Amino acid sequence: MNTLSYKTVSANSATVKKEWVVVDAENEVLGRMAAKIAMVLRGKHKPSFTPHVDCGDNVIVINADKIKLTGLKWEQKEYKHHTGYPGGLRITSIREMLAKKPEAIVEKAVKGMLPKNRLGADLFRNLKVYAGPEHNHQAQNPKVLNLNTIK
Repeated sequence: MNTLSYKTVSANSATVKKEWVVVDAENEVLGRMAAKIAMVLRGKHKPSFTPHVDCGDNVIVINADKIKLTGLKWEQKEYKHHTGYPGGLRITSIREMLAKKPEAIVEKAVKGMLPKNRLGADLFRNLKVYAGPEHNHQAQNPKVLNLNTIK
């Protein structure tokens, strides 16, 4: 058998084919949806996946204000950040976050599922989240992505 005919092909920025996809977040469970979006952003659904290359698609999420949460998360889930000053812990409930900035809920969930390095920061820039059903990326001709077809 000729072993030279079998080559492992690694994707690079010149050979990657990136697409634009739209995900409708209406009535989707936040964590499950975020996990699948992170997988699409990373490119793990493609046969040409390469771990150290941005080979994922650009994802547009619409209707971020109509997500679902399971269990008691509507009452118990909190977002915490610290200002850096003594006594500077700030806590925001998920209901407050939904009222102020519903896009941030989806963004935080997806960002937590991406790598914590430069590649993860680059992948996060490929995510666009909108609270309503409208987005301003029609020029990219995005395809509608059904999350139930991704495994």
